[in-house]
Amino acid sequence: MAIVIRLDRMLADRKMSVGELANRLNIDPSNISRIKTGKIKAFRLATLDAICKTLECEPGDILECIPDEEARRLFGDGYLEDTP
Repeated sequence: MAIVIRLDRMLADRKMSVGELANRLNIDPSNISRIKTGKIKAFRLATLDAICKTLECEPGDILECIPDEEARRLFGDGYLEDTP
């Protein structure tokens, strides 16, 4: 199973931009953008907590487990290359 970040969906549901979320969290917009696009390997639970509080959601609304095959189809063969 692969964990994917669905922050883009939550931002769309809340009609909030990356810039607005970044401003509310006092985080650089490029860092929020990297989280949103999944171009990160990890982020702090404190950041996840702050995002959830701001968007009034649960971590499961942002993080989703999908089968490895689907992750490869969606994100390419290299998506899971660092996975043990």
